[in-house]
Amino acid sequence: MKKYLAIVLALAMALSLAACGGNNSQSSGGQTSQTTQPAQSGGSEQSGEQEYNISVILKTTSSEYWGYVVAGANAYEKDHPNVHVEVKGATSETAYDEQQNMIETDMNNGDIDGYVIAPLQADMVANMISGQSKPIVAVDTNIDAPEVLSFVGTGNEAAGKLGGEAAAALAKERGWTEIKCIEIAGVQGDSTNEARMAGYAAGIEAAGGTFLYDEVQYANAVADQAVTCMEAIMQNHPEGIAVICANNDDMAMAAARAAAGNDAYKDTVFLGFDGIQSACNSILAGEETMSVCQEGYSMGYNSVDAVVRALQGEKLDSFIDAGASIVDPSTAQARLEQLQGYLA
Repeated sequence: MKKYLAIVLALAMALSLAACGGNNSQSSGGQTSQTTQPAQSGGSEQSGEQEYNISVILKTTSSEYWGYVVAGANAYEKDHPNVHVEVKGATSETAYDEQQNMIETDMNNGDIDGYVIAPLQADMVANMISGQSKPIVAVDTNIDAPEVLSFVGTGNEAAGKLGGEAAAALAKERGWTEIKCIEIAGVQGDSTNEARMAGYAAGIEAAGGTFLYDEVQYANAVADQAVTCMEAIMQNHPEGIAVICANNDDMAMAAARAAAGNDAYKDTVFLGFDGIQSACNSILAGEETMSVCQEGYSMGYNSVDAVVRALQGEKLDSFIDAGASIVDPSTAQARLEQLQGYLA
């Protein structure tokens, strides 16, 4: 009986030792470490890239300038397959309710991770985004709200001043002794419009000219209204005006066409803003005279990039300056080719 019990005990001890050595543990120097299989995850996490859905809501998508912003935002998606970008915009820069509906809809969409917004009414948009915890970046026009992490755009006042100074200098070269300037402006009360106007005025005045504040004409940023404004200016100033500046190129080109054939305005400097393809062609054709160039393509690309960086935990600069330059007959062809490349 004792012999039988001894055999059973020996067998039990052997089985116990086999069980202890039969796991995935490795021993080294008396220490035991366990190895486990990595957890399986889907799609982008497996490749080390998290997927993001970014909403881009612009003032409009119905003009050439905004087309470059759209192209830049879409290019970011092409370069970063894990980032899905949806771009939309109002039908015009006065379609306030339309843009507000877009913003409200996307703010309540749980599938969206971050937002790029170019506001038509910055104060209204500031109220609409109040309390939003997802990253928001403003593009082209800033939004004064704590929810906005960064503004990607042009320093509009500084760029306007650059344009005003260049226009005044050219007007002097063309023989004007009184450098008077009238602006055909965009939408009254729009912060971008006001900043550009302040810059134009500062540039004209720094060059010894006079900015006629009381004669500003508002054309709501569209060409057909700019024609009406230019007709009123010519009626009020049959002697001509040295500089006509406009809030965008569409209005500057329309004003130049409206004044074509009026001998008193043959040496007028028509200054636009944006530096788009049609402006380059107009400058090369001797219609619009010069334009302040802003980089819409870069704005679209960098604004999406800023939202993604914020989602990844990076602290953004409050202002990301896209820069500005002047395009005139000497540089219009090079600028035209650059812009064509963006849309190729």
